[in-house]
Amino acid sequence: MSKYRYYFRKPKSEIAKDILGSLIIGGMIAVAATSPFFIINLIKCFKGLKKYPNKKVYDTFYKLKKQGLVDFYKKNNQIYISLTEKGKKKAGWMQIDALKIKKPKKWDGKWRILLFDIMETKKFHREALRGKLIELGFRLLQKSAWVIPYECKDEIGLLKSFFGLSDKEVKLVVAQSIEGEKELKERFKLI
Repeated sequence: MSKYRYYFRKPKSEIAKDILGSLIIGGMIAVAATSPFFIINLIKCFKGLKKYPNKKVYDTFYKLKKQGLVDFYKKNNQIYISLTEKGKKKAGWMQIDALKIKKPKKWDGKWRILLFDIMETKKFHREALRGKLIELGFRLLQKSAWVIPYECKDEIGLLKSFFGLSDKEVKLVVAQSIEGEKELKERFKLI
């Protein structure tokens, strides 16, 4: 685990992962508060939670609240559940941690080159991005220039957004060829 990942550990509980993941996608969940079947209705709102015992789901929600990751509030006989800022960061890290680049069956012959110039004041972001690029399978082409032969525009967009990086700081270039690409093809097992 990189020293930067230490600060953003994943939740140990699969239930917590499912709850945080659902909330980051859905934003906010509203459940009828007057129903005697509150916990059952709550589980119905989170499709991935049906496989867990009701008591464990209930306990996990309140652990997440105690940790400051989710917030509950009541309005007009509805209970709203949303991520706090701290919860959004943790859920965002989970989303980034699960990020993968799909390798097609057949290579399209194009190289994706990621160039970045991130200021020293954002050193943490630069190092975290570099670590994630390695994890995703990028190879260093030159200093601050990384290459991969697979489509990755959406994944790079998500990384830029998550780390708060601008188009000026991170650029993705698609190239038909690269000088000395035979070595790259071997490194990526394309030949």
